[in-house]
Amino acid sequence: MTKTITLAPVRRSVRVNVSPARAFEVFTTDIARWWPASHTLLKAPYKATIIEPHIGGRWYQVATDGSQCDNGKVRVWEPPSRLVLVWQIDPQWQYDPDLDTEVEVNFTADDEGTLVALEHRYIERMGTGAPAAHTAVGAPNGWSAILEEYRKQAEEGA
Repeated sequence: MTKTITLAPVRRSVRVNVSPARAFEVFTTDIARWWPASHTLLKAPYKATIIEPHIGGRWYQVATDGSQCDNGKVRVWEPPSRLVLVWQIDPQWQYDPDLDTEVEVNFTADDEGTLVALEHRYIERMGTGAPAAHTAVGAPNGWSAILEEYRKQAEEGA
């Protein structure tokens, strides 16, 4: 009998002092401004991260030499309230076109601006390396640090 593990989704949130429309725009269109250059699969120096603004669009990175690497794709595109990305990075930090974990981001207006709630789920689909990947994306330098940098950029000039 095969044992199936189930891991709780990694959930992180940040409040930004901007409208949901602005929060969504910075998260998607302006992702190159805040995505950490250290979080890349590129062999050449990092230049940008891009999310194509439509269902089925690519989520990828570009190096200074023009080379590219995929991170995943867009599953749901509902500006300014919801985005679901397919994360196709395996536990060895390599692109796997057959891997399908999800990163859902919801943008909800409140009295202080916008609550940006992120959920990275189905990490168990990564197989035997899933527990380590779960720990990595849930660590302080994982989604928490990435969302904090996002918050700074979203509020800059707001």
